Amino acid sequence: MVRVSVTGELRAHLIQARLAGTIATAREKSLGRYRLFAARDPRVLLGLDPERDWPFGEVLRLMGQKCGVSVDPAHTSGPDVIDPDRTVAALDRFADRVGAAAGRRAPVLLGTGHPHRLLDFYAALADALSSAGCPVLTSAYGSRVDIATRFGVRTRLLDYVRGVAMMRETGVRGAPGEGGVHTHSPLPVRAVLGAAADAGEPLPELVIGDHGWVCGAGQLGIEAIGLADADDPAPFVGQAEGRVSEVVPLDDAAPAASYRPLARYVLNRADLPR
Repeated sequence: MVRVSVTGELRAHLIQARLAGTIATAREKSLGRYRLFAARDPRVLLGLDPERDWPFGEVLRLMGQKCGVSVDPAHTSGPDVIDPDRTVAALDRFADRVGAAAGRRAPVLLGTGHPHRLLDFYAALADALSSAGCPVLTSAYGSRVDIATRFGVRTRLLDYVRGVAMMRETGVRGAPGEGGVHTHSPLPVRAVLGAAADAGEPLPELVIGDHGWVCGAGQLGIEAIGLADADDPAPFVGQAEGRVSEVVPLDDAAPAASYRPLARYVLNRADLPR
């Protein structure tokens, strides 16, 4: 009965905070991203190199299966939706993998392309995994990474905040809100893994994150789990092709405080300290 109550509270929170149910992501944006993915546009592949062709219709059907979005291509406007029951089920599997990593004290890497939104969620996991004896990796700290943006190639600085990797504007340090940048690029995770290998440091057995952190790691054969919005098909295709272990569908651009109950839920299910 306790389990049912906790799950019910989480589901209600997902809907109230618009992390699932009716979300802020526009249907037009989701469909546009699905078409770009079908065309293998690198801006939406997030470092994934799909093993086969994914026509628009197949991407749409997959996102309907994984997220609960409408599979009707004629539904072209309005807010998109994510099925909260799919979110809860995926969060349970996500937590089980976090708990398994903690149980074997596996080295882990956490990284986010949404430092303003998701940093606190990942930092809570990093704190708990470290307390459980997992090495939380921080390779390539301070490295400069050239990342393509819509404004051209920009040099970003790799930083770690509370054990979570993120990218900053060069010359800016301090709180995550000061200079933290949103990125889809897989180049940061490649930089971290390359630096660790070159230095003879441990490689992660599990990568936890979003965007290019998950897809980039999964493409290289490292177990990866993370969060993804309804307009980001790459992680879900990676999961369908067996290179990403678990993806939790939710709106990834809500206020940061919205994700704290999710972190508590994961840590409770994984039997980790909060």
